[in-house]
Amino acid sequence: MKIAVINSGSSSLKFKLFDMDTKELIYSKLVENIGEKNSKVKTHHEALESLDIDFSSLDAIGHRVVHGGDEFHMPTIVNDEVLKKIKNLIPLAPLHNPANIEGIEVACGYALNIPQIAVFDTAFHFHMPREAYLYALPFEMYEKHKIRRYGFHGTSHSFVSKESAKILKKDLSELNLITLHLGNGASACAIQKGISIDTSMGFTPLEGLVMGTRSGDIDPAILIYLQKELGLSVDEVDKILNKKSGLLGICGKNDVRELINSKDEKSKLALDMMIRRVKKYIGSYMALLGDVDAIVFTGGIGENSDYIRDKILDSAFFNGIKILVIKTDEELEIANECLRVLRV
Repeated sequence: MKIAVINSGSSSLKFKLFDMDTKELIYSKLVENIGEKNSKVKTHHEALESLDIDFSSLDAIGHRVVHGGDEFHMPTIVNDEVLKKIKNLIPLAPLHNPANIEGIEVACGYALNIPQIAVFDTAFHFHMPREAYLYALPFEMYEKHKIRRYGFHGTSHSFVSKESAKILKKDLSELNLITLHLGNGASACAIQKGISIDTSMGFTPLEGLVMGTRSGDIDPAILIYLQKELGLSVDEVDKILNKKSGLLGICGKNDVRELINSKDEKSKLALDMMIRRVKKYIGSYMALLGDVDAIVFTGGIGENSDYIRDKILDSAFFNGIKILVIKTDEELEIANECLRVLRV
C-alpha cells in the first residue's frame, strides 16, 4: 500500500511517499519559495506537478492540517463538508490552515477518486482534561467562541511517544512521558498512560516555551499596554509577539547554533531564558504526572544540540529518569494515521 503525505506551507510543500507494508520511505521532496520573487515555482499546483508522481498509483494522500478546533479529533477523510469546516477554522490558525487547505484542494484536482485524509496537529491533545484545556475566562468565551487550549505539534509528540514505548519495551499505556519538541517552534507535552494531559502551546502556537521568534508565555496585560499606552495596532502587536520576539527579540538572532558559539552577552541571556522556561515546564509536568518514565527530546534543537539538552538536565532532580533523544517523523505518523482510517 502506497500513501503519500503532503505538508503544505504558505510558501513551501513537503512531500513524502511511503510503502506502508514495509514503512519504507520511497520518495521525498521539499519545494520551497513557492510564489516568491525569482522562484521558478509560482503556485502549489506547479509544486505538485514538479514531483513527477503518478497519483493514480496511490492508495491515499494524507494532509497535515494545523488546527482542527473542537470539530476534529481523529484523522478524517476529506469531503466538501469537512473542507468547509476546516475553512471555518481559519481564524484560529490564519498563518497555517489556508496553506494546508490549498494543498488539499490542489491534490484533490490531481488525484481524483484517491482518498484525501486530513490529520490534525491538535488531535493528539483533544482528550486533555477540562481543567487543563480551559482558560479562567468567563465560561461563555469557551461555549460561544471555543476559546480553549488546543495544543500543537501533536503528530510529533504522538510519534515520539510511540517510539519511546518501543525503546523502553513497554506498552505506551503503561508509560508517563514528558516530550519536548524543540525547534524554532517549540512545545512540551505531559503524556500519562499514552494520553496527552497537558501541553505548553494553547489557543494558538504562541503560548508556552521561548521560541525562535515567538514570545511564549507573557503577562496578558502586556498586550493591553502595548495597544493602549504605546498606540500599537492589533496587527502590530501580533507581529511583535509572533515574529519579533523569542530568541530573536532578545539578541537579534534565532539560530541556536549561532547563539551557542557567540560570546555576546545577549545571546547567552536568550539561551538562558529559553532553557529556564523548558525547565519550568518539565518541573510542572513532573508534579502533574507523579512518576515519570522518560524525558524525550525531539525537533531540530532537541535532537541535535547536546549543549541545550545538557543545560536543561544539569540538576540532580532528573536522576533516575531515562533521557531519550528521538528523531521525529511527522510525515510517517500522518501516513500511519491514514492507514488506520483506511482499515476501519
